[in-house]
Amino acid sequence: MTDRSPQTHRTGAFFGRRKGHPLRQRQAALFDALLPKLALDLERPAPDDLRTLFEAASEVRLESGFGGGEHLMAEAERYPDIGFIGIEPFVNGMAKALAVIDERKIRNIRLHHGDATDVLAWLPGGSLGRVDLLYPDPWPKRRHWKRRFVQDGSVAQIARILRSQGEFRFASDIPDYIAWTLVRLMRSPDFAWTAERADDWRKPWPGFSRTRYEAKAIREGRVPCYLSFRRT
Repeated sequence: MTDRSPQTHRTGAFFGRRKGHPLRQRQAALFDALLPKLALDLERPAPDDLRTLFEAASEVRLESGFGGGEHLMAEAERYPDIGFIGIEPFVNGMAKALAVIDERKIRNIRLHHGDATDVLAWLPGGSLGRVDLLYPDPWPKRRHWKRRFVQDGSVAQIARILRSQGEFRFASDIPDYIAWTLVRLMRSPDFAWTAERADDWRKPWPGFSRTRYEAKAIREGRVPCYLSFRRT
């Protein structure tokens, strides 16, 4: 999630500004024509086997708040045999993703334009191999900490939808949010931090595709941190 302009929505949902710059004509057309073909239908029960949402998939992974979609698109192209679910509440981020999907003819992505909490509740237990949360809004003011995506409740939901030995990956350049996340994941009985040495959190994961927000953070002198937790 790259936009940081606060606006309160319903309790337990995503907080933030959902619309930025006006869409170009092609982007608007893709919202009308392509997004309905790729969107998860949360009005229907989720399939017991999420792989059936894709033409062919050995497993399914999820990225919540994919921003401009750089990481999600790169992962989908790198692993064409894996299905990817991308969640993004911002209109402009979704528009960028749709344009890339259409241009590159990416077939192994399904999308949700809305709150991640709704998708987490919809997904069946043990259905995902990995969940990525990259550079979420840190909500730095203390009175806003309850709006952070990583909470004990969301950690429990992520644990529910991950298969045994599945992975939750978190990246941020905000030290306070990194510490916040470590505390909540370390006290969860469902996760184990996989780091064995400092480089395990100082360096990105092998093959990691840098997002535009990460590039900006590095330019401005902030240091990214990469946390990975295994579902026990």
